[in-house]
Amino acid sequence: MEKIFFIEDDEKIRNELATFLGRYGYECSFSTDFESIVEKALEEKPSIILLDINLPYFDGYYVCREIRKLSNVPIIVVTSRDSELDELMSMNLGADDFITKPYNTEILLARIASILRRTYGNIEMDILEYRGIYYNRATSEVEFNNNKLELTKNESKILNTLMISKGKIVSRNELMKILWQSEEFVDDNTLTVNINRLRKKLEEIGALDYLQTKRGQGYLLI
Repeated sequence: MEKIFFIEDDEKIRNELATFLGRYGYECSFSTDFESIVEKALEEKPSIILLDINLPYFDGYYVCREIRKLSNVPIIVVTSRDSELDELMSMNLGADDFITKPYNTEILLARIASILRRTYGNIEMDILEYRGIYYNRATSEVEFNNNKLELTKNESKILNTLMISKGKIVSRNELMKILWQSEEFVDDNTLTVNINRLRKKLEEIGALDYLQTKRGQGYLLI
């Protein structure tokens, strides 16, 4: 599980971020000891740090510079300051990205995932997203418009395959081969049953007409 450390003095923002990012499988932590915030952040060994600029004791520029002296952990500066100078200073001090408040939480989520993927390319990301559908590999949960359902093992394997195919048709034979690798015998009718159950669950959370059947070819998410 990737850990995100917040260096943010606004309790409301911290709580909102922790709730939002926690839903997508991230472990979130923070410290209110801003006098020793660099040490506190590195002690947590986070996968990525979200850093505000306006902080008690030391501003975010100083914190970013001090962290960079000791660690290459990815840093996203998240601040209400929106001048080009602030962004330039952040990048020159070693930040990996710069996002201004108020920000779109979905964009923040995408930026975090992108940086984690770029930094830890050998680690398979737990969260997949396709047109507003979020699939958590770690928990086998699918979410759409804040509605969430748990999937069975076979439903999870099917959805995972369709999502990484990014809107391309996946043949029935390919899906059956993926399910066969689970050491369970899956006949043609069993695949149809699992597809229909997955489609029903997607519809239950509001993702209508996403899972399409292409007769004689296979299935895809549109």
